[in-house]
Amino acid sequence: MNILMDYSKAELYSIFESFDMPKYRVDQLFSAMYNGKDYNDNINLPKTFLEKLGELNYVLQPIKIRKFIESKSKDKTIKFLYDLVDGNIIEGVLMKYEFGNTLCISTQVGCKMNCAFCASGLNGFVRNLTAGEILGQIVAVNKFLDGTYKDRKITNIVLMGSGEPLDNFENVRKFLQLVTYDQGFNFSVRNISVSTCGIPSKIEELADLGLAVTLCFSLHASNDKTRQIIMPIARRYSIKEVIDSLKYYHMVTNRRIIIEYTLIDGINNSMANAKELSLLLKDLPCHVNLIKLNEVEGRELKTPTIDSCKKFIDNLNRFGISATMRRSLGDDIEGACGQLRNREIADDKLISKSNHNDSKIQNIHKNNQNKTKDPTKILKQKQINQNNKQNRRKNYQNSN
Repeated sequence: MNILMDYSKAELYSIFESFDMPKYRVDQLFSAMYNGKDYNDNINLPKTFLEKLGELNYVLQPIKIRKFIESKSKDKTIKFLYDLVDGNIIEGVLMKYEFGNTLCISTQVGCKMNCAFCASGLNGFVRNLTAGEILGQIVAVNKFLDGTYKDRKITNIVLMGSGEPLDNFENVRKFLQLVTYDQGFNFSVRNISVSTCGIPSKIEELADLGLAVTLCFSLHASNDKTRQIIMPIARRYSIKEVIDSLKYYHMVTNRRIIIEYTLIDGINNSMANAKELSLLLKDLPCHVNLIKLNEVEGRELKTPTIDSCKKFIDNLNRFGISATMRRSLGDDIEGACGQLRNREIADDKLISKSNHNDSKIQNIHKNNQNKTKDPTKILKQKQINQNNKQNRRKNYQNSN
């Protein structure tokens, strides 16, 4: 299997030199792919060329919409379930705002992180998505909205679906280059957000790419002890380590950091938590995006009341922290990451979901170790040049 959407136009020119195809034919192929066309569609290319591509197992469309569910609420949020070529399934969400359409996309099949509030990790990690499979989600939904690659209907992209983007760093890097390509979809980096649970070395590496996307840090706790209970990755990296890398990202890109904080009843939503959070973030140029927990079947966490959420925001604002509550979208269509996919897997009897239910929050780490490889070892960076990293730290310290 060779996914053509993994490649830039320049790379496609090189690939098809051996086919004796003129560049304008490659341009036509590129346009057809980005417009969502597949082999069974009407494509303005020689039949012999398309047949040869098929014989060589070149994939034009790596993503197919399996089903979609539209919210009955006035926001008209749409949840998509996608088929991959290898039989795996992933999901995404289209959110409609006054300023345009935002598509939430996935970067992995499943997830290694197994955060206590998220459904993505319940069935374990399967594999990374390629750059073309990440891009293919945009192509599929853009076509669904009757858009073309020259007249796209998607205005913003958020890498906040299933998976940890920085755990799939190379494919995400290539995706960002492809999606911002001026002869492709030509997205501005200011219309792209990347969410991470916090891998300091990869945050610094992302800063050095020169693609100043909006970086969103999934914090979800005001201290390390609580965070280690609900997010196993916190046992590898302290909050301070991650915030130091976020300061570096801000210094390099001059972009304000978005802090994602899911409010969980009785876990992280007290006044004391708000005060702790304000002290953590006081020196970081950031905005806190508060999220009311979307309860997940198989998890023990509970949604707080609206009143308690309002009090938390008021306390943060009183302590000098910019914060707002994110508008809840898709509650009636299993909007939380992984929910629809997990239900589809259970319905298809591909795996037994009961094997992955957590009985208690404090058993999350133990259960995760029994099912998958140690995520901290998998996530450990292939050491980049240590001298360069030290220089970056010195430059940051000197700038302050």
